[in-house]
Amino acid sequence: MLVRDFMTTEITTLQEDASLLDATLIFARSSLRHLPILNGKQLVGIVTERDLKHYTPSVLSGISPEAYNQLMETTPLAKIMTRDPVTVGPDSSLVDAGQILYDQRIGCLPVVEAGELKGIITTTDMLKLLIRLLQDQSKPPVKLAS
Repeated sequence: MLVRDFMTTEITTLQEDASLLDATLIFARSSLRHLPILNGKQLVGIVTERDLKHYTPSVLSGISPEAYNQLMETTPLAKIMTRDPVTVGPDSSLVDAGQILYDQRIGCLPVVEAGELKGIITTTDMLKLLIRLLQDQSKPPVKLAS
């Protein structure tokens, strides 16, 4: 089984000069947890929901609403993104992708081909596959007529 058969191809991305606010709004309005960051069409980084929580000041920190808004609107994602994320190609095996996710303790692998982002495979995709395989395994074998 190959990554191309299970990767998500409809990907939400942002450019590296997008702001913390842009990413925050995407995460708030969706169930996404990872955003590939591009420079043109080239993958240059990844921002996770956890990254945003880590780098965004708490409203309880004493920062004024004006300063908070200023920070959110003017801080580019390039300042907080993980640069040069680990990637796989669409023809990589799912076993290899799963091993990388496990070994690196990461939640997603951007899928890149010829320098261009083609998809993303996440731990959620891998769990979906595991459930499917376990369900298939638990079905009784089909008896063939003699």
